[in-house]
Amino acid sequence: MNTAPPNYTPEISVAPMMDWTDRHCRTFHRMIAPHVRLYTEMITTGALLHGDKERFLRFDPAQHPVALQLGGSDPEALAQCARLGEEFGYDEINLNCGCPSDRVQEGRFGACLMKEPAHVAACVSAMAGAVNIPVSVKCRIGVDDQDDLADLDRFVDTVSGAGCRIFIIHARKAWLQGLSPKENREVPPLDYGRVRAVKARYPHLRIIVNGGITSVSDTRVHLENLDGVMIGREAYHNPWVLADIERDIFGNENLSTRVEIARAMIPYIEEQQARHGTPVKSVTRHILGLFHGRPGGKAWRRALSTLPYEDGATGNVIEAALDAMGKASSGCELTPATL
Repeated sequence: MNTAPPNYTPEISVAPMMDWTDRHCRTFHRMIAPHVRLYTEMITTGALLHGDKERFLRFDPAQHPVALQLGGSDPEALAQCARLGEEFGYDEINLNCGCPSDRVQEGRFGACLMKEPAHVAACVSAMAGAVNIPVSVKCRIGVDDQDDLADLDRFVDTVSGAGCRIFIIHARKAWLQGLSPKENREVPPLDYGRVRAVKARYPHLRIIVNGGITSVSDTRVHLENLDGVMIGREAYHNPWVLADIERDIFGNENLSTRVEIARAMIPYIEEQQARHGTPVKSVTRHILGLFHGRPGGKAWRRALSTLPYEDGATGNVIEAALDAMGKASSGCELTPATL
């Protein structure tokens, strides 16, 4: 059982997902769930040190608490980028030790770093020494043939010795060759028991589980033994699961309706257009799942898959999509009771 004190607040978060959890997606998720921790998509040290820092790092302060996930393997570069993240106001810096893609491996970061726990420890030590905010690590339960509890134990022991107190563990191993990133999220079997074993071995660390979690009931089960739960693709395709989390885990009954959230995106879209020239489609692509499983939900997705791509599109595409949804659902009134 989780031996956390009575006033302990579990950590529920949305996973960093490449091409998905950008600033617009995070703003949308925050509107749904005020208490869930948000993560950026992975940003490489090279992109930050040699690219447009403002474009990569800016975010709406309403997104707090929000963590910056870094991809890299050079301790000095990671320390510099961690410092940048803190200066921009992020609440946590996370090191990616779980992504198995070929491109990431070529840069010597992601899941392949699990084979080098001493080097990860050096990276964490440099990052932790550069900032005053928490440094966490997201990893797998194993990689390739380093796939037993002793390997994971050695990794956690070595990296925690360098100052890391938060581990987010995807409960699948990663195959660096032979499986695509998508297959690495689906083919290796889930082993939540191995994550629980890490928590039992290191009760002083915050251990958060990731992988295959799709509901409040899943979340409650994991919180019996672990410090937190990270939800991935379910939160993107069916974002209302975050509202269920808010209500049932955090006890928040003051939730906006789906329609209210949809309409709240209109001024956000207009503000992003005015300030940054952001195309409407760059925002609306993240909210297609808002009415997942609800009357007219397909019409909502269909409208937002076409209207934002037309010349001259504005935030009013949201109202047009709501209208299309209402018509498709046989004229039923769009109220909290129906949505």
